[in-house]
Amino acid sequence: MVDVEKTNAPVIAYGTDDKLGMDDKDMVAHVEVIDGKGVTEWDAIRADAIKAEDAERSLGLIGSLKAYPTAAFWSFAISLLISESTSLIKANFRKKFGHFNEMIDGQPDYQLTPAWRLAVNQAPNFGCLIGIFFAGIMQDRWGYKRTLQIGLIMLTGFIFIVFFAPTVEVLFIGEFLCGLPWGAFSSSAVSYASDVAPIGLRGYLTTYVNLCWVIGQIIAAGILRAANNIQGDRAYQVAFAVQWAWPIPLFILVTCAPESPWYLVRKGRLEDAKKSVSRLAAKGSKVDIDATVAMMVRTNQIEIDHSSGTSYLDCFKGTDLRRTIIGCMTWMCQQLCGMSLCGQAVYFFQRAGMDSNNSFNMNLGVTFMAFAGTILSWITLTYFGRRIPFVSGMFVMLVCLLIIGGLAFTHDSNAKWGQSALVMIFVFTYDFTIGPLTYCIVGEVSSSRLRSKSVGLARNAYNIVSIVGGVLNTYFMNPTAWNLGPKSAFFWAVSCALALVWCYFCLPEMRGRALREIDVLFERRVPARKFAKTEVDDLDE
Repeated sequence: MVDVEKTNAPVIAYGTDDKLGMDDKDMVAHVEVIDGKGVTEWDAIRADAIKAEDAERSLGLIGSLKAYPTAAFWSFAISLLISESTSLIKANFRKKFGHFNEMIDGQPDYQLTPAWRLAVNQAPNFGCLIGIFFAGIMQDRWGYKRTLQIGLIMLTGFIFIVFFAPTVEVLFIGEFLCGLPWGAFSSSAVSYASDVAPIGLRGYLTTYVNLCWVIGQIIAAGILRAANNIQGDRAYQVAFAVQWAWPIPLFILVTCAPESPWYLVRKGRLEDAKKSVSRLAAKGSKVDIDATVAMMVRTNQIEIDHSSGTSYLDCFKGTDLRRTIIGCMTWMCQQLCGMSLCGQAVYFFQRAGMDSNNSFNMNLGVTFMAFAGTILSWITLTYFGRRIPFVSGMFVMLVCLLIIGGLAFTHDSNAKWGQSALVMIFVFTYDFTIGPLTYCIVGEVSSSRLRSKSVGLARNAYNIVSIVGGVLNTYFMNPTAWNLGPKSAFFWAVSCALALVWCYFCLPEMRGRALREIDVLFERRVPARKFAKTEVDDLDE
């Protein structure tokens, strides 16, 4: 979007009421380009769009950062909503809401029944399913800002329920309700980052969302460690209370953030779209605002010509069906890879013989490894794109699972330490590859007109698999249920292997592509393994 010199290029205008949108095909006929000599119509829009697209593509990472520093800042700010949503579900409340199980090393052990443990753990996911669905509708109708503002207000109230919950039933209801705004946050952050980022920054700003999840895990691990020695109800209420520190500053950030220019273009608010782009670009940069909006208008028109609407049903029609499947499967891989098992690092450390405090210390260390992995993933993203690191990461995690399962059959006490080490390798690999890359792929693969709904469907596919995985893992690991422990790694190895096969044959490479180019590649039905080498001409629509 930058380094396009200001010229006497046509200026985009439109002859309709600002309140009308561009989601209908007839609306685009009203978009005109005025150049002082008269109306030049679509060819002028295309020329401006090509100019802006070429300028974006030529920038690279450093040039994009210099040209769009505020785009990076606002994407970072909105993505912080993700880190806010992870601390609560890690709270330890077994003593308050569970029942006495047995004496371990002279200390009483409390457990929730498998059914209630499952219900409480999965309540936020059930809430997310509903929250994501309505967030997709709200984002298309009111935009990202208002959707997120409503979510933050709701969350502030719902935290009171979990903080003061007297029974496990009330806690379940509270966590379910908290899941509603969390669902909106989880899908909105990816869509917003993809919308505001130029080509050179899109991969980095979307993968940053994973870093925010990791930051949330670090906060959760730190709180869990600090609360480990606290006695009574405060041990778990501390984790709940921390949630109140976030909504107000995040609400202020969301209120100050510019709305997505793509959303404004779809609504026919081209002047507002120009203002949004000017806020995303650096002051004094050679950004051709009109050309940039022309690029969005052109892409929007291409997608209108190839699709019938912007409803959830349209995500399953024509070439959008393939794009929806790729988004859903990519996000599902975060669960199919076996993270439900290997995400329980504390379990493996305690099983290996560590005491409670040291286990939580090690868990904190694992989360910092995840942080480092996400940062390092930006290097592989730069040189290898999306597909190769993603497939490679799935393969490495498959090997880890097979070895973890195999060590479960040995009687050597050192095998437990080996499993703990493999879990750490697994977590690092996850956050080095598929963890962050998922957000990049899901944000790119959908069309701009269906992005909020397509991302929402993909996130809900993840949540459904997460719920099923959580159910299975609860019974796999619970000593009062199936009690398979690390042997369950073989189950996850099978699911990881199947997902790996799908990735190899169906996951496309979209590095460095403009959204229009991605649209064209899908319309041509280019095979996934040929995406990277297929050329798209500037005039292709």
